[in-house]
Amino acid sequence: MFPCISKTLFGVECLGCGFQRSLVLLFKGEYAASFQIYPALFTTLLFLGFIGFHFMNSRFFSQKLIFIVAIINVLFMIAGYIYKHI
Repeated sequence: MFPCISKTLFGVECLGCGFQRSLVLLFKGEYAASFQIYPALFTTLLFLGFIGFHFMNSRFFSQKLIFIVAIINVLFMIAGYIYKHI
């Protein structure tokens, strides 16, 4: 797995720490463990899916909808980060 640059250089986890491990667990079918490691994985995959569909058909997914999903994703990332450190 790729090391986290933020954690390697500064000793502080970033908002994306745990994404790779969570994705591997998701592929193995361990959904609960995946969510525990990185709760924002599902919203991140949803966001990336919206981006992909937007590039394929820009009329179906508007930029406003993508922006809303991005905000929700960032909120999940921040909430997961706070949850891990409390």
